[in-house]
Amino acid sequence: MGYPDFYDSVPKITLYDPLSEFLGATEGGMLQYGYFDAVRLAGHSCPTVASAYWSTHKALNFLYPDMTPVRGDIRAEFGQSSTAGVTGVIANVVSMLTGAMSDNGFKGLGGRFDRRNRLFFEVEISGEMRFIRLDNNRTVSVSTRLQKIPASPYLPELMANCMSGTATREETAQFRILWQERVRSILLDYCDDPEVFVVMPG
Repeated sequence: MGYPDFYDSVPKITLYDPLSEFLGATEGGMLQYGYFDAVRLAGHSCPTVASAYWSTHKALNFLYPDMTPVRGDIRAEFGQSSTAGVTGVIANVVSMLTGAMSDNGFKGLGGRFDRRNRLFFEVEISGEMRFIRLDNNRTVSVSTRLQKIPASPYLPELMANCMSGTATREETAQFRILWQERVRSILLDYCDDPEVFVVMPG
């Protein structure tokens, strides 16, 4: 299965999942997710999927500065509804990484490992999304400003041609390269830019 090489250069996210340990799914309950996992979940790679993955990475680093993040012990909140814009796409990636689910999540075993009621929409928050560490209520909000990342001026025309079915083979190849180049730039060139990924405590 081929994919752009830069996917493997994006830092992975390591978490401890107590349910995974309890059921013997992974040794010590340790799980590791990479950007390609988010791509496989969404079925595509785009700025939205990239920003969802990296925003969660930034949030987890803030919530757990000195320890491995605990999957299933994080609440995720969004300011918009699940059907507004790309919120649903972002929430799916966040849910995969954090284990946070709404009322359709895992119900738990003997009162433990419940994943429900940890994913909420249309909440009054300062940023686009907010993450809360449930054991100590440490909180962080994250917003992304992808408009600050330049895209190739050729992308709109190339995309239009591809969408209409009039693109040549060379134009189709060029569109795909330029599209993934912007994703690469988000995840590797601008990943630590505070004006692109805005992290706000509380």
